[in-house]
Amino acid sequence: MAATTASIGFVGLGHMGGNMAARLLGAGYTVYGEERHREHAENLVDSGLRWCNTPRDIAVTADVIFTSVPDDTALEEVAASPHGILAGLSLGKTWVEMSTVSPEASRELAQRARWRGATMLDAPVSGSVPQVKAGTLTIMVGGPEHAYDLVEPVLRELGTPVHIGPNGQGLVLKLAINISLAVQMLAFAEGLLLAEKSGVDRQRALDVMTASSIGSPMVKARASIIFDLPDEAWFPISFMQKDIELARDAGRQLDLSLPTTDRADEILEQARAMGYEHRDLAAVFELLEQLATERGRAA
Repeated sequence: MAATTASIGFVGLGHMGGNMAARLLGAGYTVYGEERHREHAENLVDSGLRWCNTPRDIAVTADVIFTSVPDDTALEEVAASPHGILAGLSLGKTWVEMSTVSPEASRELAQRARWRGATMLDAPVSGSVPQVKAGTLTIMVGGPEHAYDLVEPVLRELGTPVHIGPNGQGLVLKLAINISLAVQMLAFAEGLLLAEKSGVDRQRALDVMTASSIGSPMVKARASIIFDLPDEAWFPISFMQKDIELARDAGRQLDLSLPTTDRADEILEQARAMGYEHRDLAAVFELLEQLATERGRAA
């Protein structure tokens, strides 16, 4: 059982945020929560979550405020609206922002939090819903070290936190990781399709490939769903492409060439155009299979 001296507030109780809030409730923390659609959080309320009506109410009530939202636009809305987090921040509050957003947007919000006497950390995570539930996320934290030390015990309930550096650097590292996530999945799908089309039994190819030196934790985790995609994506293609585009933006600002990132972005854009936007990243195999079939018909 964790220490419960700090009260926790969660804004954004979707698949990731909701499961993180559930873990902290299970660890004995007092957890307040807010979500645009309350019906999505009723199971958490039944488990002891204390409901708040606005992000501002969360910031006023909790000692440590967590946010987990899809993108820059959603973050600006929950942060800067009249009933947003910034309106409720005060001296000594700590805001842990766990979304994957642009480093620039995060740094700007961190400055606005400082003007109110509060401290903001960017703390994006590597891992999907299974890792949240197991408490095995990798958490990359950017921001002042004293604030990191304060919230590190809370973050350990969710996984393994690491302090990376100043504000924004946790997000930069998260984008660097997600480049590899997208490119790995695409390369694995290409190899699997090549084996299958060459006459190798697809399940045997999958088993051998995942057991080989290319069987990363991400690849092994998705081996169970690549031929039978779940109705509820672990990590939707739309989110993956958003992160890849953020990485490309960061590369352009540094005048860096990111050729595999550019190619992954093209494939993900094609996947979205073909209706895979809300499917898990593992759907790139099905996409490549569909494209191969269409080329065969056209030949």
